Amino acid sequence: MFENIGMMLKLRSAWSTFSSNHPGVAGFISQAGKRGIGEGSIIDVRITYPDGTHLETNMRVTASDLELMQTLREIAAQKNK
Repeated sequence: MFENIGMMLKLRSAWSTFSSNHPGVAGFISQAGKRGIGEGSIIDVRITYPDGTHLETNMRVTASDLELMQTLREIAAQKNK
C-alpha cells in the first residue's frame, strides 16, 4: 500500500517538473487526452538531434491498437487494487 502511495507521489512530482519544463507538450498531452485518439487518427513522431539530423515515423491508429491500450489500462487498474 505505502509503496503505491510513494510511487504516486514520485510520479506527481515528476509530472510537475515535466509540465514546468515543457508546458507546450504537457498542454498537448492534456488536450489529446480530453479529445481522445480514435481509430483512423494518425500519430506523427519526429526527433531532431543536436547535430541537426532527425528521425521520424507515423502510424494510423487501428481498432487493434485501441484494444491493446484498453488491455494495458485494465492491467494497470488491477495492479492498483
